[in-house]
Amino acid sequence: MFNTLVEQASRRKSSSWKRRLVPWILLTPGAAAVLITLGYPLVRQVLMSFQKYGLKQQFGAPAEWVGLENYRTILTDSYFWMVFFKSIAFCAWTAGITMLLGISLSMLMLRLNKVVRTIFNTTLIVVWAMPALASLTVWQWLVETRSGLLNYVLTSIGLHQFKNFNWLGSSYWSFYLVASLVIIWASIPLVSITIYAALCQVPGDILEASAIDGANAHQQMRRIILPIISPVIALIGVLQLIWDLRVFTQIYVLQQGGGIAEETNLLGTYVYQIGIAGGNYGVASALAMIILLLTLLLTGKYLQMLLRQKDEKR
Repeated sequence: MFNTLVEQASRRKSSSWKRRLVPWILLTPGAAAVLITLGYPLVRQVLMSFQKYGLKQQFGAPAEWVGLENYRTILTDSYFWMVFFKSIAFCAWTAGITMLLGISLSMLMLRLNKVVRTIFNTTLIVVWAMPALASLTVWQWLVETRSGLLNYVLTSIGLHQFKNFNWLGSSYWSFYLVASLVIIWASIPLVSITIYAALCQVPGDILEASAIDGANAHQQMRRIILPIISPVIALIGVLQLIWDLRVFTQIYVLQQGGGIAEETNLLGTYVYQIGIAGGNYGVASALAMIILLLTLLLTGKYLQMLLRQKDEKR
């Protein structure tokens, strides 16, 4: 009898150990792939940020170890700080407007009938799925100097100062205005659909009870709905900040049509200009590490929100 009990306990222990091991076995291939595809480039980038690494090193010349010199070069450069603060301001502007419009559209979808809402959702998905280069081509046509639709409309209503106006090359203000419109237009669909999905999860009985107690639509939205979906809004807001801080494609493509790349650089295009275009991979790697640090700070906030949500659900 005693031997039987010992045998059963041993089997249960073995079965429990196997159940704990299975998730780690399943995670191993994916973790290995991530370490190989992302780990090596990251380690290489960290090493290059402490080296003098240029075109000669690309062809086999040994890299000279310079310690913190690349970081000192960046942090003592006034142009870097100008680009840095422009990037922060641009990120805050585009992410803020995107969130406001996304929340507004998601609330609007709640009040649309089923057919109109389906068409609206489909349109948002098409906009979100459109390749960035294809949409940028359309935007470049819209703001083209001589035959662009924007200049045509403005001059047609009497604003003749916009005849042949170069939106992408006259100043960095007009360039950033167009760039922010492009980024906001491409980002709104995901924000709207995500927040709309959260709105659909708000319990209907709570809204019915508040309506019986005399709460109007505005009070329900401000005191019930928004507090319930605030974790989702916070999470998508942090993600939007991360995406807009690292924006590259839109700015780079628009710069090709504007001709004022030096004045309109953000952190993403500045790294490209120093590294790929300028051949100074050591300084570019150091700059990329600074951007990575900023991203990690935002990602830490994102993970903190996720853990807080998990604790609140327990």
